[in-house]
Amino acid sequence: MKIGFDYIGVTTPFYCLDENGRLLMHRRSAICRDEQGRWDTGSGQLEHGLSLRENVLKEVGEEYGCDGEILEQLPAHDIFREQSGVRTHWVAVPFFIRVNHDDVRINEPDKIDELGWFTLDSLPTPLHTGFSFSFEKFRERFERHMAASGKA
Repeated sequence: MKIGFDYIGVTTPFYCLDENGRLLMHRRSAICRDEQGRWDTGSGQLEHGLSLRENVLKEVGEEYGCDGEILEQLPAHDIFREQSGVRTHWVAVPFFIRVNHDDVRINEPDKIDELGWFTLDSLPTPLHTGFSFSFEKFRERFERHMAASGKA
């Protein structure tokens, strides 16, 4: 059985912000399971035995090699996408996370080709479809957190 296809997957996306209010994104490598070459924020499948909060902080460390501070947990929402012509279903429970800009690095070089820091008016393209959906759904929260982080 395949997660997201045969049963619903649960994921904890995270939107890392630095002290200047910029959003950390990465370009997905050619070996990622889907949407290669697209820009995305971090995320990870919820692991058995971990709380949502534990999972998201573990994933920040695994992907970006740094610690993070949870600023806000957003409401859970469904993400329906198509992958290789088949509809997938994930439940996303996203978090805003503050990280120290200088501590961030590519910690999964097989899955991440490039890192970048962006403002809302300079997001890269093409964007991962899951991120695009969540970004439109919670745009006001992105605006608020990015403005507040920039004043830190």
